Amino acid sequence: MAKIRVMLVDDHALFRQGLRTLLESREEFEVIAEAVDGQEAVEKAGELRPDVVLMDISLHGMDGLAATRLIRSQFPQIKVLVVTMHGGDEYFFRALEAGASGYVTKEAAFSDVLAAIQSVHQGQMFINSSLTRRLVEEYLGRVSTGVERESYAKLTEREREVVGLVAAGKTNREIADELSISISTVQTHCAHGMDKLNLNSRTELMNYGLRLGLVRPPAKPLD
Repeated sequence: MAKIRVMLVDDHALFRQGLRTLLESREEFEVIAEAVDGQEAVEKAGELRPDVVLMDISLHGMDGLAATRLIRSQFPQIKVLVVTMHGGDEYFFRALEAGASGYVTKEAAFSDVLAAIQSVHQGQMFINSSLTRRLVEEYLGRVSTGVERESYAKLTEREREVVGLVAAGKTNREIADELSISISTVQTHCAHGMDKLNLNSRTELMNYGLRLGLVRPPAKPLD
């Protein structure tokens, strides 16, 4: 079985060394590179094409969010898993909007990091358990008032599909390919969905889709 090729991006050498040692103790992973800032991460991603990049957010120079956005736009086959000290919703949704496929905090157990790497490599979304719990609690509160049921009923079936894929962190190109429609049609469905739901940005649309559990599994498993 081919190993999952991983690149570590963090400006703390001790953290990188510790994570590298733990990953290399597992036969299913291969750490092929390290980077200390966003610019180096983008350059090495283009040169080495890792399967999964473990990306910190707070980096010198280009931060992890900007690096994630560039990597995902230039090399969409590379998956990015954010590993950070930031546990707030704001950074979480910004990371997903930038194209990250998962988000774990540095307080997470190593078993959670392993599960996250494997999930994003398979094309799935991985969300830190504490954030998932918070989103579910927020959703249940809105359901109790009927707000979410009423808003969801406004969407067409295709709009619901698109919102689910937006929530999964897919780009417009990836959504277009998966649904066999044009990018402009994807943009139109997003715009109509935001208008019906009274939302103002793709981040808010992503938040909405996650709250309702609309994240769809990948169309087919990766080889």
